[in-house]
Amino acid sequence: MLTTTTADICAVNQVVTDKYAIYEGDSCELIRAVPGDSVDFGIHSPPFEGLYKFSASDRDISNNEGGAFWEHYAFLIQELLRVTKPGRIHSVHCMQLPASKRRDGFIGMRDFRGEIIRAYQDAGWIFHSEVCIWKDPVVAQQRTKSIRLLHKQLTRDSCISGQGLADYIVSFRKPGDNDAPVAGMLEQWVGDGSLDISREAYDRHAAETIANGRKPWPFDMWKSVLVWQRYASPVWSDIRQTRTLQYRSARDEQDEQHISPLQLDVIERCIDLWSLPGETVLTPFLGIGSEVYSAVEMGRRGVGFELKPSYFRQAAKNIAALGTPKQPAADLFDHLADNDNGAARAAA
Repeated sequence: MLTTTTADICAVNQVVTDKYAIYEGDSCELIRAVPGDSVDFGIHSPPFEGLYKFSASDRDISNNEGGAFWEHYAFLIQELLRVTKPGRIHSVHCMQLPASKRRDGFIGMRDFRGEIIRAYQDAGWIFHSEVCIWKDPVVAQQRTKSIRLLHKQLTRDSCISGQGLADYIVSFRKPGDNDAPVAGMLEQWVGDGSLDISREAYDRHAAETIANGRKPWPFDMWKSVLVWQRYASPVWSDIRQTRTLQYRSARDEQDEQHISPLQLDVIERCIDLWSLPGETVLTPFLGIGSEVYSAVEMGRRGVGFELKPSYFRQAAKNIAALGTPKQPAADLFDHLADNDNGAARAAA
């Protein structure tokens, strides 16, 4: 894994194996023990400034707003740059933020995505790429209660009405040359059932290609090209929105209905694109363990930090169950069939 030993990182609780290491504590402190230029790929979803409060801890970045939030987050961004290997990638899941009269004095949007990009560039990262992830506006309205998405607002004054908020993956590259190229073909497809890369589909393609007087690609090349064309799209509309880890038992009594784990499809695509089996994947906001879970399942080594005890406990359970009969199934459900709990189960 890393050259860091268990003794190097002091945490209240920790689970360290040959496949992953997770620690309960403040990521801004714990990351200091990670050696420089040692992480192959990183991915995380940061607290969305001013939107949710995840805990009462003064160390929780989500409890800061305005300049204090960005000062706190900037320290971690700089540490992520330090620990990442030259030429390698760190991906950030984010969304634009709704503005409200109560909090902002107006109804509209805030460019949170742009603020993240500028913060990473200010720290020395190279803005590498971004992808927009389609989200269901019906689920978004249930979750945010935004009047912008209500049909009755359209009938009153559509100048207040607007589109739902998409997710984004913005990725950044550390300057320098990558000494271990992530070279090879994409061997699997992660997403909904809209792409057919079966042997039967290839046989049909090959027969048509030969009939047209051309030589077909080998099966593995054909499959990799089709997957790459989907992954290279600037908009991912084929993410299974509800394919997330189990999170309900991670709630504290004081929790708002905001636990919103990142979809496993998104995490797995990023890991597949920007890391190799056996490499180290880091997340500074472990949450219920989605990023480390996916990394381990895909043959990588995962490292994660989580401040909130209930989230850490759930992450430990989820990751430990990998490969066992208790392996957690994704929270797949018909989100339109049960509107009462739409806010709790919508995955952001």
